[in-house]
Amino acid sequence: MRRPPKELEESARRITRRGLVLGGLQLGFAGLLVWRMRQLQIEEADQFRLLAEENRINIHVIPPSRGEIFDREGRVIAENEPSYRITIVREQAGDVDAVLTRLQDLVSLEEEHIERIKRELDRSKPFLPVTVADRINWEELSRVAVNGPALPGVTPEVGLSRRYPLGRDFAHVVGYVGPVSDRDLRRYEDPPALLRIPRFQVGKVGVESRLEDRLRGDAGAKRVEVNAAGRVMRELDRREGRAGNTLQLTVDTELQNYVQARLGDESASCVIMDVNNGDLLAIASSPSYDPNKFVRGISARDYGQYRDNTRRPLASKAVQDAYPPGSTFKMVTALAALDAGIIGPEDTIYCSGHLEVSDRKFHCWKRSGHGYMNLEKSLRESCDVYYYELALKVGIEKIAEMGRRLGLAERHAVPMSAVSDGLMPDKDWKLRTRGQDWVIGDTVNASIGQGFVLSSPLQLAVMTARLATGRAVSPRLLKTVDGIETPSGAGESLGINENHLRMVRRAMYSVSNDRRGTAYGSRIIADEMRMAGKTGTSQVRNITAAERARGVIRNEDLPWERRDHALFVNFAPVDQPQIAVSVVVEHGGGGSQAAAPIARDVTLQALYGEDPPLDAYPTKDRDRINALQKRLREERPLRGGTALDQA
Repeated sequence: MRRPPKELEESARRITRRGLVLGGLQLGFAGLLVWRMRQLQIEEADQFRLLAEENRINIHVIPPSRGEIFDREGRVIAENEPSYRITIVREQAGDVDAVLTRLQDLVSLEEEHIERIKRELDRSKPFLPVTVADRINWEELSRVAVNGPALPGVTPEVGLSRRYPLGRDFAHVVGYVGPVSDRDLRRYEDPPALLRIPRFQVGKVGVESRLEDRLRGDAGAKRVEVNAAGRVMRELDRREGRAGNTLQLTVDTELQNYVQARLGDESASCVIMDVNNGDLLAIASSPSYDPNKFVRGISARDYGQYRDNTRRPLASKAVQDAYPPGSTFKMVTALAALDAGIIGPEDTIYCSGHLEVSDRKFHCWKRSGHGYMNLEKSLRESCDVYYYELALKVGIEKIAEMGRRLGLAERHAVPMSAVSDGLMPDKDWKLRTRGQDWVIGDTVNASIGQGFVLSSPLQLAVMTARLATGRAVSPRLLKTVDGIETPSGAGESLGINENHLRMVRRAMYSVSNDRRGTAYGSRIIADEMRMAGKTGTSQVRNITAAERARGVIRNEDLPWERRDHALFVNFAPVDQPQIAVSVVVEHGGGGSQAAAPIARDVTLQALYGEDPPLDAYPTKDRDRINALQKRLREERPLRGGTALDQA
């Protein structure tokens, strides 16, 4: 049946409209595609080209060479040595088991270690290297290199590792390095990429840690081309990093070695300081440890021996520990009283053997008393009652102020770990920290360096240097950085009356050179080297009234850990001071018996720069000193020559 003409015309019009709509939609879609292609290919071409380049190019960080450390004469203390290791790449090795078996014939590898390597290979991407053996010797590395064709995927490599040639001598000063830990990373808000490198080492304690930013240097970088799987195809370019700074310390290797040997197996510490510029010539703690063991990865057995040793070889006692300074503090009380005009050099105080304050007896070390004492005699014979009386008149505030002027209760800026603040108490401190009022007995105890007073051996050496010079001498451990001298620690005048200082120095001279002096047995005979010093003994236990009544137990009759600490401080030569010394022997008993002989010996060694002549010692000591010098020479290892000029 034929359709009417009008119906046909209407149908044709509808088809035309639909065609136009569809054509318009197609044209619009095509135009959108053209616009987007133009945008991608022209307007955003640089952005996508960069993205493509980043997918093709990787940047690898190159670790810098760590800065080396030398002593004041340029002798090496911490250096970098070649470290040989062997790596394996799984995809290149093919039959990993067969390759590792052949490798065992060339390098000593235990079965347990082989299994650990296989597990690590299974966890790693097939094209990434895995360390098979680290710190192998040159002979083993050579054997692997020669047999390279039979060891597909195996590569001998050479890197750098830290080495401490003087071992125990500088362990507490320089410290050691070790692999980066999570704790190390937490120190940074955004850790440097360098710290993410496998087996990268950073300073853990001592100078290595405190001057890490200077020693580490700046990383280099290399650009490598990689394929879609991330495998390196070729190296495009390389930018070498900047090596760490070369550091020179103020410490003298020979003197440090002598001091360490002289301390022997005692739980002790010693600081020797140049009074003119603050240089720390020796700073030793005993017993010590081998820092190389930590670099290589210390065994649980070795670490346990260090950790469980009651004499704490891991502690840097010279700066980290703080002790009651005992009678070495009496110069502070004396100067405070002189400065306040409370006492003159010839004014006397009677010592009956004790002083009663607030219904409590404060005893002198000499039970029968010293009789009438003036300033010089009181220091020479270390009378306690004299200083009890002074303290009651001068008060704790003036004593504390003088102590701080002399460098106590100050964290001195030396780049070592856990440097102690010490403690110079006063009324505000006790109320703030203990919630208690200061009482008169606290002042009496503080006057002889007991009670709350705490000082480190470093602070005691600073105090002695300031007494010797009248200047605010500050300790300096870092001498130069890349050959550039660091500021001197000579300091300005303390503003203490010079006449008062002379009185105290004369009294310290009597301690060592007067027959009634507490350190007379450890005197120096050579006139040009004579020293001025002060003994100290700090109690570590309370002595009850009952014990005093029946007789105080001698230190040698007590268990080691309950014996008193022995201390001695001195400067020398008396007429033109060059060095200040402090010695602390933990649980050593009396300062005159345990600490003073060590201080005398290290003082002479520092002044002469070598084993002193025997005529510098009292006649009665010369045979013993001769035998001691011979033994110490045998114990001390040979030292190399200067290496700083070649660094």
